[in-house]
Amino acid sequence: MENPRNKRRNQVEILARTLMIGGIVLFLVGGGIYLSAKLGLPLGRLPGDIRIEREGFSFYFPLASSILVSVVLTIVLNVIVRILRK
Repeated sequence: MENPRNKRRNQVEILARTLMIGGIVLFLVGGGIYLSAKLGLPLGRLPGDIRIEREGFSFYFPLASSILVSVVLTIVLNVIVRILRK
């Protein structure tokens, strides 16, 4: 029978690992956004991004930018998972 302390320790280790990976992912996403702004990439101003501006009202929905970021992140995460499985 497994010791309850060991089970608790394993759960805490899993939580700690998850938080560290989440922090690394947030750091990388933030760095990517920072670099895209510094390099002048049109992220947020792509064709397909919806922008409606009227007097006293503005609406912005970055549809094309969201799709592009989703595709890039999917590719990057798939590569990382394949590397870690080997």
